Amino acid sequence: MIKGPAIFLAQFADKNPPFNTLDGICKWAADLGYKGIQIPTWESAYIDLDKAADSKTYCDELKGKVNSYGLEITELSTHLQGQLVAVHPAYDQMFDGFAPEHLRGNPKARTEWAIETVKKAATASRNLGIDVHATFSGALMWHTVYPWPQRPAGLVETGFKALADRWLPILNHFDEMGVDACYEIHPGEDLHDGVTFERFLEATGNHSRAKILYDPSHFVLQQLDYLAFIDIYHEHIKMFHVKDAEFNPTGRSGVYGGFQEWVDRPGRFRSLGDGQVDFKSIFSKLTQHGYDGWAVMEWECCLKSPEQGAREGAPFIQSCIIETSDKKFDDFAGTGSDEELNNSILGI
Repeated sequence: MIKGPAIFLAQFADKNPPFNTLDGICKWAADLGYKGIQIPTWESAYIDLDKAADSKTYCDELKGKVNSYGLEITELSTHLQGQLVAVHPAYDQMFDGFAPEHLRGNPKARTEWAIETVKKAATASRNLGIDVHATFSGALMWHTVYPWPQRPAGLVETGFKALADRWLPILNHFDEMGVDACYEIHPGEDLHDGVTFERFLEATGNHSRAKILYDPSHFVLQQLDYLAFIDIYHEHIKMFHVKDAEFNPTGRSGVYGGFQEWVDRPGRFRSLGDGQVDFKSIFSKLTQHGYDGWAVMEWECCLKSPEQGAREGAPFIQSCIIETSDKKFDDFAGTGSDEELNNSILGI
């Protein structure tokens, strides 16, 4: 059975109460009906990642505080730090803001810091008793996503090898910690669809800890079949962001969006229930394939306030969760069976 509802705290972190402390945001989330929180590790008001990696006692105290509000820590996230594991120079200045100030303008040191930080998150996850972790892959090839000018032969293979070389030490550490690294399949990352995940998996030697954070909203914006994706990759899906989206192309703009703001783009994120994602079918497919992780709401809407999105999110997710049963609907009509009866029915 899928667990939930839970909420990703990243988009709600703020300098104002109740969002500026872990106690405040836990009470807020619990009062809205959430049962779990996904913690962004770059938000020092919620977690000290260094302490979490070094001290089981600190992690026990952190869990105790969250549990006192009737919540669980579902996962930790290193989306921003994972992004910095691989950054093409064209994006250096725009991604520098994800790094500590003393590392900005120093891509080599920034990458080294990112690798060590994601490793710390694996150790912290182990100390918290969590076996899955959310992150981004980063990107060395995203600037070549549209094949013009023509990509030189071997460029993509070289790119995935370089990406895998950066991630293999991290994945090996995750394996030592007993934690899966779940990459959010996301435009802007080298892992942005099923094919690119497969290529990365191959480049890492099919590393057992390389898994998927499934978020259907990113597939709507790419016009990818998000239901078929579950059928193909369900064995790799270990995390789930419940986020809605819509795609309404016009005669003026389509998938690429024309450099417009989110509110004007044909493809845009929406609060749960306001977009086009068929969540009933998603929850059905995930349940069918045995997914028993958390359903975590991620709010990213260009129209609705985060507060309203959060209020509506918990009951929406709860209504989608399927309570599984070992009982079959037609058991009342069962006739029993034994080998002799079966042979008789088959005429053998």
